Amino acid sequence: MSTAHVVIAVKDLAAAKTRLADAFADIDRARLVAAMFRDTVVAARAVDAVSAITVVTPDPSIAAAAVDLGARVVKEPCDRTPLDSVARLNSAFEAAASIVRAEGSDDIIALQADLPALRTAELAQAYLAARGHARSVVSDHHGTGTAALIVDGSSGEFAPLFGPSSARRHRESGAYDLDGHWPGLRLDVDTIDDVREAHILGVGQATAAVLRSLGW
Repeated sequence: MSTAHVVIAVKDLAAAKTRLADAFADIDRARLVAAMFRDTVVAARAVDAVSAITVVTPDPSIAAAAVDLGARVVKEPCDRTPLDSVARLNSAFEAAASIVRAEGSDDIIALQADLPALRTAELAQAYLAARGHARSVVSDHHGTGTAALIVDGSSGEFAPLFGPSSARRHRESGAYDLDGHWPGLRLDVDTIDDVREAHILGVGQATAAVLRSLGW
């Protein structure tokens, strides 16, 4: 049975989810981002086929949370000055994937860090559906972004293309478009409407606790 190594990239909490700045105070926004990350890791770690999780981040609090959850932490490899946020994100995913590939032949699941309503069964089903394809993409709930990029361990190219219109760019680069009904896997949170939608769908324990503390 093949196994997968999940890689997750998380930016500094102070710079994360700026589109939520109008809805939450900075300290509460940081708490929410950290909680969503925790719930994403917990759901992914419970997938039987997931052998390990590696998190790339420059943020010490996210790094500490990752270690607490049993994930390995890799420091973001690039100097933030010459690279924009999209280039930094893809560079972070590449760094984690190169480490994973140097260690063995696990498949790679590049997963977004802001999936508070992710269900373990959804990720397991998406991974199963990706078998037989060198690269597969799970688009987000808008159909434009990428919630997950799944790469066969024996394939020659990881080639993450996260950023604007990433779902289309991943498909155009040859990634197979996975069309399963996985609402939690597809619901990455960027806006207050996304938070509301995730809350209705049902979020993990960490996110639920933060939202309760904020009166939700």
